[in-house]
Amino acid sequence: MRANPSRASAAAIVIPLLIGAAVSVLLGVYAKQHEPRFFSINVAGFSSPLAVKTWLATLATALALFQFLSALAMYGKLDALFTKTPPWIGTVHVWSGRLAVLVTVPVAVHCLYALGFQDYEKRVLIHSLLGCFFYGAFVAKMLLLTRKGLPGWAIPVAGGLVLTGLTGLWLTSGLWFFQHNGITF
Repeated sequence: MRANPSRASAAAIVIPLLIGAAVSVLLGVYAKQHEPRFFSINVAGFSSPLAVKTWLATLATALALFQFLSALAMYGKLDALFTKTPPWIGTVHVWSGRLAVLVTVPVAVHCLYALGFQDYEKRVLIHSLLGCFFYGAFVAKMLLLTRKGLPGWAIPVAGGLVLTGLTGLWLTSGLWFFQHNGITF
């Protein structure tokens, strides 16, 4: 007896979402239970670890916005700008996404190790929740990309959730840093 196609399709979406949710929860639990060290990494040329994190997060957010635009081009939503979608856009989309996530890793390590899950004010609580959400959404999206036969909306929605999480992270950290410290390195 063959499995019901709609049930198989639902499982193809639900299982990655559950795994992504588990990643989010595990990151939050670890960050809350871990005793913050208040220092993790710094990079020569920057005034502080927060400046490093801010600029890496800014780069990741810029790359994620490029991801959004390149996805729109791949789905034919920017046809008014292009007579034909450039053939290289898919490759650049994939590599810009990889780079975006790669530059978030030192930021996440610093947040988890040096600061942990913080909730002493609303902005910081939202930032902590969004950090957990972002990586869970990212894991879910990567798992969804390996599934066949998904509805056409699944990958764009997953990508939108990743972009929303990263943008929210930047708004609650990078923008805040620039507002309070100026555009500094």
